[in-house]
Amino acid sequence: MTDVKAEPTPSGRGAQLAHTGLRHGWTTGACATAATTAAYTALLTGDFPDPVTITLPKGQTPAFALAAEELRDGGRTAMAAIVKDAGDDPDVTHGALIRVTVRALPPGSGVVFRAGPGVGTVTRPGLPLAVGEPAVNPVPRQMMRDHVAEVAARHGGAGDVEIEVSVDHGEEIARSTWNPRLGILGGISILGTTGIVVPYSCSAWIDSIRRGVDVARAAGRTHVAGCTGSTSEKVAVAVHGLPEDALLDMGDFAGAVLKYVRRHPVDRLTVAGGFAKLSKLAAGHLDLHSARSQVDKGFLGELARLGGADAELTAAVAAANTGLEALTLCAARGVPLGDLVARAARDEALAVLRGAPVSVDVICIDRAGTIVGRAEPRGPAGR
Repeated sequence: MTDVKAEPTPSGRGAQLAHTGLRHGWTTGACATAATTAAYTALLTGDFPDPVTITLPKGQTPAFALAAEELRDGGRTAMAAIVKDAGDDPDVTHGALIRVTVRALPPGSGVVFRAGPGVGTVTRPGLPLAVGEPAVNPVPRQMMRDHVAEVAARHGGAGDVEIEVSVDHGEEIARSTWNPRLGILGGISILGTTGIVVPYSCSAWIDSIRRGVDVARAAGRTHVAGCTGSTSEKVAVAVHGLPEDALLDMGDFAGAVLKYVRRHPVDRLTVAGGFAKLSKLAAGHLDLHSARSQVDKGFLGELARLGGADAELTAAVAAANTGLEALTLCAARGVPLGDLVARAARDEALAVLRGAPVSVDVICIDRAGTIVGRAEPRGPAGR
């Protein structure tokens, strides 16, 4: 029997965070765990709990409404599905339908995971899963195992099951993620360490940066590039000839790249990005998003002064409307503000690296992708 249901009830929706007014949401791992719990319960009892309650790693006990349920093969297979609610986070998987199909296995088989349609498969080393494994991360796997064991204990089951996780339109959704670059093919990953999505924490992006470093190191890459966007990425490739698996989609998270590379060094890191964003790094900001850091024209004026600008130009730069205007003013007077920003950004990056054995160079570009500033490689202690 198949029962496709309407919108989830409020119990399956993210709760409001009192200190921000924003709703948190649930990770794909939490949704898959809830679907697994419902499906395995139905496999043992014939009934799907709806809503289904799970326990998250930090003890929270959210309830999830089922969007679909089905018993097949004479009751030997059960499927439950949950719509992912990311709360107020701009998550590409928000609204995705997470399906889990549970099948009984022979005694002693344990819990076996399978990638269904829309869930990726690992094809490159360097990730926390072996090549060939479904892209269901370690914490969600453990959550599902724990809940299978609890359901088995409650209803007299053996706990030997195959868990197939699938995501409707997951392969299409994955094109908006890092998965293809990381060598995860065929769909999205089932993620989450706490089960909760905190709005605008961008934890998935930061995790992808870390996995990108891991994959590059596993592939033997000694030179990687953290780029703020696709234009700067193209420039980094043109300048250094880097392969795809050496490219990190840094976005605004310069700090995430630098802190992870500090703990997991590569020989050389290129930081490439727009002049305005990298001027923020030069001024000591590690989050380059416009909502969390601003271009400091006074800082640019001081850099210009140190680069030979007279008092009039220094004042004009400090009063400029935008970083681009400051750059243009200096270019007209022969002051290499782009190079000055690149060098300051490189030095700030080296400070964050805290002596890690990594050489850093920086490339600043304008909106058209023209290089407007360079800083040559420098490592710890000026090497």
